[in-house]
Amino acid sequence: MRKIGIGIIGCGNISDAYLTASPGFPVLDIISVADINPSAADAKAAAFGLSAVPLAALLADPRIEIILNLTTPQNHVQVGLQAVAHGKHVYSEKPLATTLTDAERLVSAAREKNVRVGCAPDTFLGGSHQTARRLIDDGVIGAVVAGSAFMQVPGHELWHPNPDFYYKPGSGPLMDMGPYYLTCLVNLLGPVKSVVGQAKSAYDSRTIGSGAREGQRIEVEVATHVSGLLEFESGAAISLTTSFDVWKHDHNHIELYGTTGSMIVPDPNRFEGEVKTAHRKEDWTVAQQIHPYGDGNYRILGLADMAEAIVSNRQHRANQDISLHVLEIMESILHSASAGRRIELTYSCARPEPMRTDLPFGILE
Repeated sequence: MRKIGIGIIGCGNISDAYLTASPGFPVLDIISVADINPSAADAKAAAFGLSAVPLAALLADPRIEIILNLTTPQNHVQVGLQAVAHGKHVYSEKPLATTLTDAERLVSAAREKNVRVGCAPDTFLGGSHQTARRLIDDGVIGAVVAGSAFMQVPGHELWHPNPDFYYKPGSGPLMDMGPYYLTCLVNLLGPVKSVVGQAKSAYDSRTIGSGAREGQRIEVEVATHVSGLLEFESGAAISLTTSFDVWKHDHNHIELYGTTGSMIVPDPNRFEGEVKTAHRKEDWTVAQQIHPYGDGNYRILGLADMAEAIVSNRQHRANQDISLHVLEIMESILHSASAGRRIELTYSCARPEPMRTDLPFGILE
């Protein structure tokens, strides 16, 4: 198999997950890393046996075909545009951008250069969520007509020493965690047609609870409890709630209700977890998982799939169409909440192809 050269920009904590998982995917050839903080790049390079180089050198390296963009969300588009300008494909951490307008700029530039854009999350490619996809496609619970999704926590200031970003425009619970839930749902049910949203904040400020800034108060500039009613093109109606205002709850991450049964889908922020189904009035049963990548953290799976797609000239699964659609869903929920009306979506997407179960580990095509 032809290897695809990878250059990583951004050497924060999330890069560890990518670099740890990368040896399992032979299509990937990680060549070098760069960071706005050279010492961070040096440390990451030393830890994983790589080369740390200046950003300009990484972008100019002809061996590198894909830029893995692991910068902070507000820098995703700026870095992505630089990669595209150098003729590189780009795969970004979520979200694709903090606004739909910025995402459109990146995707438009990539199309002009005939390069690809990919974006996390790729957890929907993991074993548990592919199991749920297979069961839905097989009609195990009939046609999905309704469902619910919940991501509710008390707030990142309780544990994060620098939680400011989570409470600034472009973040909040929906933009931070919504991509996991919405990408999972689009994989299971297809695209969303329209949304209705509600949003509020429980507190005007938050107090940092750990680290050197413990006790410092930060201003809340975004809604921290956001609910949306999603009307899917399939006809399914799913309610989604994301919150930084909930101390404790007892909801499942995702529940789907079909014409002949129900399904519990595990945490979409993870690759593993039990999928449960109940046929009509029967008790819950745990579904057999035959899909790979359901027993650990494979947070490089979407990049590996993109690299193999370049080699075989097919569409990659964590593609720009899904990312644009998910970003528009989130932006429209917030717009609906402020405007007090239903929002019809502009962007749609195809459901990504399901993962195969007949291939050796690390081979996706």
